Amino acid sequence: MPDQLYSSLILASKSPRRLDLLHQIGITPAEIYQSNTDETPAPNETARHLVERLAIMKAKAGAAKFPRSFVLGADTVVACGRRILGKAEDKDTARRYLELLSGRRHRVFGGICVIDPAGTVKSKVVKTIVTFKRLEAAELCEYLSDDQWCGKAGGYAIQGRAASFIKRINGSYPNVVGLPLYETVNLLVGMGYRLAGKN
Repeated sequence: MPDQLYSSLILASKSPRRLDLLHQIGITPAEIYQSNTDETPAPNETARHLVERLAIMKAKAGAAKFPRSFVLGADTVVACGRRILGKAEDKDTARRYLELLSGRRHRVFGGICVIDPAGTVKSKVVKTIVTFKRLEAAELCEYLSDDQWCGKAGGYAIQGRAASFIKRINGSYPNVVGLPLYETVNLLVGMGYRLAGKN
């Protein structure tokens, strides 16, 4: 633990959901930094390795820009079996993802990385298991009729209309939204970040 506690935090993610989650626990980043990170999985890369690698890459890009602050990088990856489901950028992809998830369990991996002002890098991966009900064709079409699927890992946002698809969650709910809060706070505080209102 450094002698001096720091409280300036850079969020190295453009996700409004991650920002909302941080606000929910009283953390307001000083800046939001968006890096142009290539999120393509490497050949034979597992979802767990991918999400941690992306979180680290985002955090390092932010730390290079803001070297005197704490930097938080994060990413979310959905995996069904051995298949990695990325962010759905078109309706056909979202439909394929949701048809694959229908009636099955899948895993949501949340990768977080914190870099402190001294350059220390620490990362963690959190796994949540989500079970979908079997989706009827009509409700799938209705869900795809607006843009809640757009840009979402696995083609859905748990905090939106897709919440009605979910039978069971085993693990962290905010991890599925976009940021595992308990683990994020523990990582930040353990590295010397000072939460608002904490001495």
